Amino acid sequence: MVKEAAVLDSACLIGLERIGRLDLLPSLLHPMLATPAVRSEFGDCPSWLIIEKPLDRGMVAALRINVDPGEAEAIALAYEKGLRIILDDRKAREVAHRLGLKVTGTVGLLVKAKQEGILSAIRPLLDDLDANRFRISAELRAEALRLAGE
Repeated sequence: MVKEAAVLDSACLIGLERIGRLDLLPSLLHPMLATPAVRSEFGDCPSWLIIEKPLDRGMVAALRINVDPGEAEAIALAYEKGLRIILDDRKAREVAHRLGLKVTGTVGLLVKAKQEGILSAIRPLLDDLDANRFRISAELRAEALRLAGE
């Protein structure tokens, strides 16, 4: 499996940490970047996460009109680097798509992990995320289970 580089937003990090599965990220992505705002939202970062500040502060300021500081920095960094972004917030995903970014969410990473044979099932992890207040719509859950063959 070829690992893809990506910029992470804090929701993915927080969600996977809550269910004890941060280990999935290095199995799927490399290198992984996050911004100072994401680090402050998440807390102590794993050693495999590279913290980098986006250069275009004007773009970050413009993005902050529509999304939170972590999402704004993450979107700007992904745009500058031409990288995939791991992003869960619907409004932030729409902004990233309008900028032409490739976007994957936490649930999409779980599906990829199942397809790559890293996970044998995603249903228990979706249940764990739900139990830890990680919001997943019924439609997204159903589509993820369908794509994962569960």
